[in-house]
Amino acid sequence: MSDLTRMTAEALSTAISGGEVSAEEVTRAHLDRIDAVDDAVHAFLHVSTESALAQARAVDKSRAAGDEPASPLAGVPLALKDILVQAGIPATAGSKILEGWIPPYDATVTRKLLDAGVIILGKTNLDEFAMGSSTENSAYGPTRNPWDLSRIPGGSGGGSAAALAAFEAPLAIGTDTGGSIRQPAAVTGTVGTKPTYGGVSRYGVIALASSLDQVGPCARTVTDTALLHEVIAGYDPLDSTSIPQDVPRVLDAVRLGQREGVAGMRIGVVKQLRGEGYQAGVLESFDAAVATLRDAGAEIVEVDCPHFQYALAAYYLILPSECSSNLARFDAMRYGLRVGDDGTASAEEVMSLTRGKGFGPEVKRRIILGTYALSAGYYDAYYGSAQKVRTLIKRDFENAFTAADVLVSPASPVTAFPIGEKVNDPLAMYANDLATIPGSLAGIPAMSVPSGISAETGLPVGLQIMGPALGEERIYRVAAAFESAYAAAHSSLVPDSAPELEVSAR
Repeated sequence: MSDLTRMTAEALSTAISGGEVSAEEVTRAHLDRIDAVDDAVHAFLHVSTESALAQARAVDKSRAAGDEPASPLAGVPLALKDILVQAGIPATAGSKILEGWIPPYDATVTRKLLDAGVIILGKTNLDEFAMGSSTENSAYGPTRNPWDLSRIPGGSGGGSAAALAAFEAPLAIGTDTGGSIRQPAAVTGTVGTKPTYGGVSRYGVIALASSLDQVGPCARTVTDTALLHEVIAGYDPLDSTSIPQDVPRVLDAVRLGQREGVAGMRIGVVKQLRGEGYQAGVLESFDAAVATLRDAGAEIVEVDCPHFQYALAAYYLILPSECSSNLARFDAMRYGLRVGDDGTASAEEVMSLTRGKGFGPEVKRRIILGTYALSAGYYDAYYGSAQKVRTLIKRDFENAFTAADVLVSPASPVTAFPIGEKVNDPLAMYANDLATIPGSLAGIPAMSVPSGISAETGLPVGLQIMGPALGEERIYRVAAAFESAYAAAHSSLVPDSAPELEVSAR
């Protein structure tokens, strides 16, 4: 494996800007890595070789001309979740119903990345329309966890997380609706942040649940995640839910955490986000992480969020309802798959045949659930009641943040499980989001940072850090302080990817 693929985004940026290596060399090294291992991992649905190399050459040409870098990440490669559009590059959202569609425009986040000189290597795999916790629901086959190729990489953003863990890219973009950045980060030993709802533009993101979807940065270190966060964040007039605020200074917060730690901060342990449903090894790692934060100077307090017990049920009414509305646009009339159009079928017949063929089982399940919850006579009892629970959960968070600066919990109740183990048990699959759903319902920022290896399974565990709305600086400071303290005590935060992947790459 090339040493370039082992470097952090920060180190690559320094090397490129200093002329030690070209952006094209860095890009080729990562493309070679993808070629070597992605048949085993299946992190990517599309690799944009020529486009990526052209972007890299443009960065090198600009540097040779003496121009200032477009951003600190100019020339650094990135993997883009295939739910954000990029002009001229296939977009599928992991679904057959969009097979063959080439978007004519860029998502705002995609445009920001390109303008910043970030090299987009390609589009990564995901559960269909981001519906899932394992990336097994992709119409194009599952992604595998680089730590153990027989196991899931989390979902829905398993492709982006696996690309990081397999050293195919130093940076990635994910989306988080109920945990789709944080849970994959936890089970792959990587870092992922869900910003405050509205903190990063959703324009050009293929919608799942519009009141929940949020784009966020992913990387292998907290610093790299912060660097990417500052590139993609900020107000966008094209997104009606975008918050008109300045880009959060999360990199400064990381430096503060590395320099001063968490001395004087109050860190709340959420009573409801541990216990039943959580693996023993996950809880042991979490308790050790809390002890590390206490030793670093934080005051640890327990907080009570009594309505969190209803979060899972409320979420799986709100999300399917919004999904059934959003996915109605895929009607075979304008773009994507079209089945049964033999010249005699009616528009309704073509629509029905196309949706039957183009949508997978999990998507159909959630559309049916959501349509039922929104139907006449049931709206108030189901969707309306779920929104009331959402308000109660938001109030739980508001009360908790009067007692603590940030809240912590495990990011996932379990480590990576075997592919196929839960695919026929939707309720067991949904339970993987126990820890992440409350933060999504409240729209607060939250991130997962590696907290070591489970003694029970030998696989990565993630620590979730949650802050109040617009409190990104707090969670980055705590994450950086924890990363530094853990690394000092354990030499490195997590070992390299599983030897199994190295064997498959030879």
